Amino acid sequence: TRTGVHVDRIASAWLIRRLIDPAATFKFVPAKGYAPAPGEVRFDMFEAEFSHEGDLCTFEVLCARFELKEPGLAAVAELVHDIDVKDGKFGRAEAPGLAAQIAGLALLHREDEARLQRGAELFDELLAYFAKKRD
Repeated sequence: TRTGVHVDRIASAWLIRRLIDPAATFKFVPAKGYAPAPGEVRFDMFEAEFSHEGDLCTFEVLCARFELKEPGLAAVAELVHDIDVKDGKFGRAEAPGLAAQIAGLALLHREDEARLQRGAELFDELLAYFAKKRD
């Protein structure tokens, strides 16, 4: 399935708008061969400025590079990692449920912007939950 691809991209877009640059806009481009215009920064794609590094998914790389410490964010990052990288590193019990939700979101919403909007709502809810849970 492509759930891993969807979860890292959707979660990373949410993270950028939520905690890094609220005014960020996104352009959907081909996976390979795209030359960014001045001022454009690529993420979660071939030769991107922000993508997987070692065993970290793009979401984790963004958290580390921008030193994000928002309450609950570490748990969200573990979930995104478990679904995207599929290595069972964190063994988050919530991972299969979130993976199913992301797969359903991708099936229901074919347009990229709609996926990001619905994904943002989902990740806002997850962050609120994990910030309150404090695990």
